[in-house]
Amino acid sequence: MGTTIMGTTMQEKARLVASGNLLQVHSLKGMLETCGIEVEIRGEALLGAIGELPTDLQDVELWVAESQYEHAVSQLEALESSSPKWQCVNCHEINEGNFELCWNCCAERSEQLS
Repeated sequence: MGTTIMGTTMQEKARLVASGNLLQVHSLKGMLETCGIEVEIRGEALLGAIGELPTDLQDVELWVAESQYEHAVSQLEALESSSPKWQCVNCHEINEGNFELCWNCCAERSEQLS
């Protein structure tokens, strides 16, 4: 159910993702928007205060309309399942599936985890 203010309807929103990684949040926002899902980023301006604010206030959040929440969750699950994690053979660090280089040692992608 929405609220009408000055002729515009505001939809109820639901938090979809909370992360300290601004690049990841913007990447997910772009992917969801290409699927026709309207996304709002909250907390981005607070990143300049890292170290001064409590840790629970330092996350950047993705919010979507409640009516699009289930569709957004299914899109994120599909993205995660299509990119399995892999383990670096050089330093043995676990990397996200969308990384082509190990985030820890910059070695090229090696093997996948089952």
